[in-house]
Amino acid sequence: MDLRRLTCFLAVAEELNFSRAAQRLHMSQPPLSQQIRLLEQEMGAQLFERSRRAVSLTPAGALLQDKARQIVALHQQAGELCRMAASGLAGRLRIAFTASVPLFAQFSRMLGEFRQRYPQVELDLQHMTTGEQIAALTAGQIDVGFMRPSPAFRIPLPIREQTLWRDELMLALPAAHEQAAAGTPLALRALAEQPFVLHPAVLGGGLHEHILALCSEAGFVPRIAQPARETATMLALVAAGLGVSVVPSVYERICPPGAVFRPLADAARHSRIALVCRQDESAPCVQMFWQQVCAVRD
Repeated sequence: MDLRRLTCFLAVAEELNFSRAAQRLHMSQPPLSQQIRLLEQEMGAQLFERSRRAVSLTPAGALLQDKARQIVALHQQAGELCRMAASGLAGRLRIAFTASVPLFAQFSRMLGEFRQRYPQVELDLQHMTTGEQIAALTAGQIDVGFMRPSPAFRIPLPIREQTLWRDELMLALPAAHEQAAAGTPLALRALAEQPFVLHPAVLGGGLHEHILALCSEAGFVPRIAQPARETATMLALVAAGLGVSVVPSVYERICPPGAVFRPLADAARHSRIALVCRQDESAPCVQMFWQQVCAVRD
């Protein structure tokens, strides 16, 4: 369906006068009449009743008027969205994050501010481990990641990173544990014989590897009595007395009854959240998101 013909049709349908419609479209009347005749041939129906005194819509014309308005409006919206996408003001942004990231108050604030500033950008949020994010970035399956890399992990060169926030790893103990009331930081080696509740081994580079490295430096390999993928689940299992765990300090905000947090004395207990994307990323909305996040990270 020719968009120009629909535009001509709408001008005549709204003016109900070929002369005024032609003036409105900045064209002469004969070409306008020709466009209407061609549209009527295309539709297979007469769209206007014409007489010397008046022009009126036929039932078919009245029906087409409503649809034509929708088509022209959609065309205008599509053009506007394309222009906005080219400048980063519209599109789809695929964001991955590790489980602890939503617990940082800055995360929800920066998402809210970005959505308010760029309402036409769709945010596709996905939970992924650090290793999964690296793989997804490399495969082009996500645009931006919020990850928690272990101190020994070296983010691949094709990926750009920016440290956003830092916290510490802490011991999570059952409230009834003999060390639960300790007033000073605890050395991890003091719990070498304890059963642990930890994440299962997944794609490397993140929290699981950091905890294993801490245990190795303390001279033992943790005996994992109960694996759990989600840290919130780990804390519930600790509260139930199934073992001890090591978790980021940000989880103190959702610590369940029956579990307590105690600081670690180990030197390598510090952890960080990093923002990552591909080095060669050129999408305007990704660049705009990166700049905004780095501007409000504190």
